[in-house]
Amino acid sequence: GAYDAIKGVCDASYIYLDKVQTDIKAGKIADLGESMNPNIEGVIDLSPDAILLSPFQNSGGYGKLGKLGIPIIECADYMEISPLGRAEWMRFFGLLFGKTQEADKLFADVAQEYNELKELATKAETHPTVFMDLKYGGQWYVPGGNSTIGVMLRDAGADYMYKDREESGSVPLDPEVVFDHCIDAQYWLVKYNQDTDKTYDEIGGEYSNYKRLSAFVNRNVFGCNLSKVPYYEEVPFHPEILLKDYIKVFHPELLPDYKTRYFKPLQ
Repeated sequence: GAYDAIKGVCDASYIYLDKVQTDIKAGKIADLGESMNPNIEGVIDLSPDAILLSPFQNSGGYGKLGKLGIPIIECADYMEISPLGRAEWMRFFGLLFGKTQEADKLFADVAQEYNELKELATKAETHPTVFMDLKYGGQWYVPGGNSTIGVMLRDAGADYMYKDREESGSVPLDPEVVFDHCIDAQYWLVKYNQDTDKTYDEIGGEYSNYKRLSAFVNRNVFGCNLSKVPYYEEVPFHPEILLKDYIKVFHPELLPDYKTRYFKPLQ
């Protein structure tokens, strides 16, 4: 039943994304440029009831947007540390759009599923070490210990290698430092965006030290191909799906019949 519910959420996400693309082509969704440099004339032409913005865009004021006389609503869901705290913003959006009861019920279901999975993870007999992602240029960005990902890894019964970092966002580190710190970690989870799924041969050729990591040697690398699953579109409001993936990866015996949504074993 829980799997069917999650599958329903995922199917709905694809339908919604298809609708967004269709509405863009039909002109029902307007392109107003980059969020940090919006098309002011386009905003004026739309005459919206309100403008929803992230607080990070406010660097001492909202510039021309702040002078249009249009109410600005700051949406700070991305600043939440708790995965459920972030998901609860659906109740705020439900209030804005006159869907309070529907949003409250949806969040209650998400919270219940998340907490049940968190409780399930406490039954795990092991707490495997894990680290995240790939190096990018001269930096390796890792989730802070107080980030939503850091919290979720703990809730999944994993021992995150950077759990002691106090940051709540991504932390840029020197690749050699991450390599030295994580060389013996048991699991490695990576996200990427490309047409074909990454393989061990592929990532081994991208950075020579990858091949020396224990997770690589022992074939415990799991990849999430962002071109094939709407990870960023779903996870903020449905952290229970990602938590279930994590539990399946680290403790497959706890979810014997579940098939992961995002992270698949590298081939």
